[in-house]
Amino acid sequence: MGRKMNAGHMPKVNQELEGFHVGINQFGEITTSYDIDKLNVFLDKNVEDKKFREVEDLHRNIESSDNQAEEETLF
Repeated sequence: MGRKMNAGHMPKVNQELEGFHVGINQFGEITTSYDIDKLNVFLDKNVEDKKFREVEDLHRNIESSDNQAEEETLF
């Protein structure tokens, strides 16, 4: 049996997304009350992308190994 939603209860949201609603129309299309570009700007600003974090960690590891190799050649 599915979970029943309380129609009178609204979830807490970020103040910037106040009034944002998502729905699915009769054709199965996702409809929103915000422009998708505004939503993407909000997500870019507030959510860290794990894929980019992994790339940054890889670059840091490469740079630190290069620095260690330079230090070893100096001695």
